[in-house]
Amino acid sequence: MDVRIEEGWKQRLAPEFEKPYFSELITFVKSEYATGKIYPPAKLIFNAFDLCPFDDVKVVIIGQDPYHGHGQAHGLCFSVPDGIDFPPSLLNIFKEISEDLKLPSPAGGNLERWAKQGVLLLNATLTVRAHQAGSHQNKGWEQFTDAAIRVLSDEKEHLVFLLWGSYAQRKGEIIDGKRHLLLQSPHPSPLSAYRGFFGNGHFSKTNDYLAANGKVAIDW
Repeated sequence: MDVRIEEGWKQRLAPEFEKPYFSELITFVKSEYATGKIYPPAKLIFNAFDLCPFDDVKVVIIGQDPYHGHGQAHGLCFSVPDGIDFPPSLLNIFKEISEDLKLPSPAGGNLERWAKQGVLLLNATLTVRAHQAGSHQNKGWEQFTDAAIRVLSDEKEHLVFLLWGSYAQRKGEIIDGKRHLLLQSPHPSPLSAYRGFFGNGHFSKTNDYLAANGKVAIDW
């Protein structure tokens, strides 16, 4: 199957594109887009991969589902396009960055600027029905994104994986903790941010680790 995705990712994920589950997944996704309101826009499904080529990845942030409200999802976890109000979790991420690094909060919630510096903003599920959180879970996306995480773990060294919340932390089981830095904390959601997301220092710790391994720090 020919999938339009950044070439470095395409080469490494090519085996997934030929598996039965992926064919079934694409059939399901195409049907969903044809019959209902699905996010993100179809052309942005693989946006996280396209904006952060495989060879450039330095940091991985793992989310669960795309946002399911109008105009929010654009293929990058936690991110929203310019002009869209900050969702609560993103607002808390910016609060932690501000406290950790003594930086002012940004004017917009578009995290493309992170992706272009080597931050892979990967949702485990890449599509969702409007206003129905989790509606595309267990259809095959998780197997595909697990494959992406696994190839990063196996082929690269000294990446930082930011695992916020129990769902993302379960993904940590397929990451080699001897080759990479795994930083774990509660999720930035208002339901859990005060139980340990705030004060986790993940953004300074990420930059310290990158610098210690000869990589350029992220301008958060």
